[in-house]
Amino acid sequence: MTRKSESKSRAGAYASSVGAALLLAGLGVEVAQAQAIMRTPTISVPTRTPTISPSIAARVSPGVGARAVGVGPGPRSIPAIPRTTTTARMRPVLPYARYSPNLYPACTAPYRDADGECLAQPGAGGDGTGKSGKKSAGKGRGNSTPAAVDLRTFANEFVAEIDGALSATEADELARRHGLTRVSSENFPLIGATFGLFRITDGRPSETVRREFAADGSVRSVQPNFRYVLQDQKSSVPTEGDPAQYALARLRLPQAHTLAHGANVTVAVIDSGIDAQHPELAHSIADNFDALGSAEGPHVHGTGIAGAIVAHAKLMGSAPEARIIAIRAFGGSTGGAQSSSYIVLRSLNYAAEHGAQIVNMSFAGPKDAVIERAIAAAAARGLVLIAAAGNAGAKSPPLYPAANPNVIAVSATDQQDKLFSASNRGNYIALAAPGVDIFLPAPDGKYQMTSGTSFSAAYVSGVAALLLERNYTLKPEALRMTLAKTARDLGSPGRDDLFGDGEADAFAAVMAVPVDNATPVAAASGTTKREDAEKRRDEPGVRAIEQPSLSSAGDKSTISQADRPATR
Repeated sequence: MTRKSESKSRAGAYASSVGAALLLAGLGVEVAQAQAIMRTPTISVPTRTPTISPSIAARVSPGVGARAVGVGPGPRSIPAIPRTTTTARMRPVLPYARYSPNLYPACTAPYRDADGECLAQPGAGGDGTGKSGKKSAGKGRGNSTPAAVDLRTFANEFVAEIDGALSATEADELARRHGLTRVSSENFPLIGATFGLFRITDGRPSETVRREFAADGSVRSVQPNFRYVLQDQKSSVPTEGDPAQYALARLRLPQAHTLAHGANVTVAVIDSGIDAQHPELAHSIADNFDALGSAEGPHVHGTGIAGAIVAHAKLMGSAPEARIIAIRAFGGSTGGAQSSSYIVLRSLNYAAEHGAQIVNMSFAGPKDAVIERAIAAAAARGLVLIAAAGNAGAKSPPLYPAANPNVIAVSATDQQDKLFSASNRGNYIALAAPGVDIFLPAPDGKYQMTSGTSFSAAYVSGVAALLLERNYTLKPEALRMTLAKTARDLGSPGRDDLFGDGEADAFAAVMAVPVDNATPVAAASGTTKREDAEKRRDEPGVRAIEQPSLSSAGDKSTISQADRPATR
């Protein structure tokens, strides 16, 4: 009898869900949902506990389950949360961090429709311990990840013993023949030899240059220009953010931030409401646009996404000096924050018309002809488009906009570099980035611990901003290739459907981009560089933009190419 009632209950829930989907389809509205999953933290190392003040109380409503929480005014019931809780399968709960609701529930294959959307079954949240599984067929190109930068030496520099009879002019000519610049040279009576310091200027591999230079008859020996440090000083590796932000080390952001911070680069965040007053986001929100025309307050998802990119107080984002165009496209006080085709179209149009160089889209939905057209037009304008792969799991069909070939799709990894179990798979995955137990700002000056491919995408959007600061002339395809070639391969060698080309490596990517000192001011109206940012460059110029309209009919050829997910 019990089984029959359960079967009837499940069938009723399924029918209700299908009916709701048909109603939305009848209205001609596609629904996109933000990509985050509420979880308990999985921080296993006690010394990596966040250092935020424990006076910050948790704000999880016990009746919400794995659904979104409306962030609005008025009293809120605050359940008592034990200071620390551990079980055999659960690591310590941090009492001072707010745990984000599930804005895009994961579910098993039998309860997913043709577009990968969950139907009746409650979400089965991922725990970040998903196994890598089998790699995709057709691989075999091997690991193209370049060798790690050797911090023991000064990159692209050689110390060489040369013929002491050479004049300065002849030494310069010797250097030019081998694509080098003579920085300095002199005779050293102590060892009875003439040595010079030479630098590679044409971007060739240092080992190739070294071999060719050593073979020259005027060169006696060649060696790297080694680095020495005093032994009573602190480590030269910079530290940033909170110890719980393991993502910083995984992406090698502290090292990358010695070279770039995303200054003068504008990132449009199409998401839910962002708390621009949060200390982590101070002076970073350059522009606001509410595509919904709503009166809702800040939302936990949008605030967290912005924090992953530009946090710069107790936490650290991937591009702490970037400018954010905060575009509210997702809202709703009940269930998950949602949007529609028309609202996402308005949002993309605003981003393109107001100077965004990068667009972060931490949401997912079905294939949508209108949005495909807008994506194609934005790509034609030179915007870098980055999206969350989705949290619908291994058997989900491709979700959009991530599956559009003009978009960089990002899957999520955990602290052990394993794939987030709820992360989508597919040949459209470009990169992976940390997305499990990510420590981020939340509305009202608070903080959250959350998981999802949303935050992986946000981190990669920040890394893209570092590359554009380094060289603003970098085209979207060149930027994508730089991220792919410098990614740290995970699993067996080569590209796969889980991690794409591997986990993003911010430091290697920044090092791989040639410097262009004429970095322009981003085009967002009314923007100013953060007041607390270090001034590292002269007054830059202004980028001239000649771009087609998003509504142009000339995009049809591009759209036809974007009709299906492409192998990247």
